Amino acid sequence: MKKAFLLTVAAVFCMFGASAVSAQGKWGPDSAECIKYLSYYSEYYKQKNYDAALPNWRMAYKLCPPSSRQTMLVDGQTLMRKLISKNANNSIYVAQLVDTLMTIYDYRVQYFPKNAVSALNNKAQDMMMYIKDDPERLYTEFKEIIDHNGTAVKPNILIFQMNMANQLYQNGTLTPEDVISEYNDMIGIMDNMKPKTEFEKEQLAKIKSDIESVFISSNVANCDNLIELYTPRFEANPDSLQLVQNIVRMLYSTEGCQDNDLFINASVRAHELEPSYTTAHFLYQIYSQQGDVDNAIKYMEEAINYPESDNVTDAQYYLELANFCSKEGQYAKAFNYGIKAADLDQNIAGKAYYLIGTVWGSQSCPGNEIEKRAPYWVAVDYLVKAKNADPSLAEDANKLINSYRSYYPQAAEAFMYNVTEGDSYTVSCGGMRAVTTVKTQQ
Repeated sequence: MKKAFLLTVAAVFCMFGASAVSAQGKWGPDSAECIKYLSYYSEYYKQKNYDAALPNWRMAYKLCPPSSRQTMLVDGQTLMRKLISKNANNSIYVAQLVDTLMTIYDYRVQYFPKNAVSALNNKAQDMMMYIKDDPERLYTEFKEIIDHNGTAVKPNILIFQMNMANQLYQNGTLTPEDVISEYNDMIGIMDNMKPKTEFEKEQLAKIKSDIESVFISSNVANCDNLIELYTPRFEANPDSLQLVQNIVRMLYSTEGCQDNDLFINASVRAHELEPSYTTAHFLYQIYSQQGDVDNAIKYMEEAINYPESDNVTDAQYYLELANFCSKEGQYAKAFNYGIKAADLDQNIAGKAYYLIGTVWGSQSCPGNEIEKRAPYWVAVDYLVKAKNADPSLAEDANKLINSYRSYYPQAAEAFMYNVTEGDSYTVSCGGMRAVTTVKTQQ
């Protein structure tokens, strides 16, 4: 076996030697030795005998110009990684090996520029793996790699760089403007990437979301900074779904940054570009917080009308809308939406009935004494239905019932208006209408 190996090496050596005279520039001043060690290490390397390949590779790396053969550099990267793993407990030696590994990458970029993009991407991956506790070096070198590779950079390098920027900001090395600029550049690169598969598209979206999360967690950007950063981008490209969704997420995640034109306009545009019941509901939340009743109702009804939302979701939305309308003094609307909620989902019917009871109990109706007090009869009807549908509401419902009963007319007073206990009675008040029974003080 050894004899066969030596014969193979000799043959390769002779082949290189034949051209050495005319190509000494490529193989260096000692071309024969360069070629010899290239041959030795290559044969061991092909057999995966890395221990035997290593000393011969070292001699080739020492004697041969870096430009002589790219495979010498690529194989050297593998050998350095194996040595680093093997000597993990020797930090000083590992640091030297890592420096050698990084130098090999730099040689590849310098002497084999056609492969510079992949070399730099791989260099960044190894830097993530082997260089610790040196955020300034990592940040600087990653920035150079990102600037060189542009949209060809591996996306995970971007999130690593965002983490480095955040770390340097926290220790005072970078300013808020530096971090914002870094984030803006990264998102711009990712916006221009063209994923080839659905999987790549999903991964890109996840990494972008992770970058946003790191940026948000840095607390570097206040609302004014974000508005200044995103307003021109939004105005320049309002049809970019990724951009408008990004703006909404960023402003929504920043305290006190939801009551401004950019946030509202971007939220509306996001819904227009990719409408769904969830985006419509999000707009309802925005407008309801602002007390904009008309727009809040508009978008909640739109959300409910989407076929994708099921009855349970619609019932929750109706109840949410009923509560909002009640708080805004839109009692007739609150009553109608509460009824719809109860009809769609019996699991929340108790809460809907309870709300309706409070709505009727809050009415101040014109008319005679019976007409003024009749709403309390309806209120109690619904409160009784509420505690029957949801026993957990019984205590609160009973308190209101006892309170409302105190407003019932005396039997004699009711008789004066030609109504008696148990009679059917139709109540119309505040745009609402209900059929109840006459109730008097007992």
